[in-house]
Amino acid sequence: MTAEIINGNKLAQALRAEVAERAAQLCEQGEKPGLAVILVGDSPASMVYVMNKEKASKAIGIHSVLEKYEEDLTEAALLERIRALNVDPRIHGILVQLPLPPHINTHRVIETIAPEKDMDCFHVVNAGMLMTGMPRIRPCTPYGVMKMLESIQYPVVGSHAVVVGASNIVGKPMAMMLLQAGATVTICNSKTRDLGHHTRLADILISATGQRHIIKGGMVKPGAVVIDVGVERDKDGKLWSDVEFDSVREVAGYLSPVPGGVGPMTITMLLVNTIEAAEKALQAKRVAS
Repeated sequence: MTAEIINGNKLAQALRAEVAERAAQLCEQGEKPGLAVILVGDSPASMVYVMNKEKASKAIGIHSVLEKYEEDLTEAALLERIRALNVDPRIHGILVQLPLPPHINTHRVIETIAPEKDMDCFHVVNAGMLMTGMPRIRPCTPYGVMKMLESIQYPVVGSHAVVVGASNIVGKPMAMMLLQAGATVTICNSKTRDLGHHTRLADILISATGQRHIIKGGMVKPGAVVIDVGVERDKDGKLWSDVEFDSVREVAGYLSPVPGGVGPMTITMLLVNTIEAAEKALQAKRVAS
């Protein structure tokens, strides 16, 4: 068996075409979608990521604002800027690129973002709404993974999904979204005993740890869907992912590559979230008028 590759680039292009149409419709109604991305410091990886977000936003007609600050920006100054964006009617989404410098309290920054403009779905209000099955905003990477499963028409209902990694950014919200879609979900973490025992039971296996090749072919159920989320760069700048591609490809039924898998989908779902926020803002204006 050789796995069918889930082409995240192709799927992202199709979704962005749809988003561009929605953005054009909003502009015709006087509500141009706006996204503000804040970067503190000069991390090369973060810089590439935010530049890709800005480029993708502008390509589909979103008003994109990229604000770059020096590493020594004070927490007070950052919070003040976020509060200003919260009340700026031209901005529908705010994203603060993580990680932040150690002198800035990340939790305090996230909680300062207005929940309706929190495009990452990190605010406790949005996390709570996701947990209770009433999401206002969906976290970008898990949202993208769900779209990838939808694209291959995989029957999530009744499937056994195993999520490796329990972060607030991917692992936990991913598990919640799969659970709400009707899957039986197992979450594995760094303390899990015999990881392979759990992964071999998975119809859907999603790995988001950032540990090089933690998932190998012998750990995968034949025919399973394997989504590779976690990545890391070595000291030479080479990109490595959670899944050992060559060995897993010979066992899995479907496999997402790195690069070209989840990455472009994450940025795409950020655009989707921004459009949805702008649509809700327009609706609220109509109700108020």
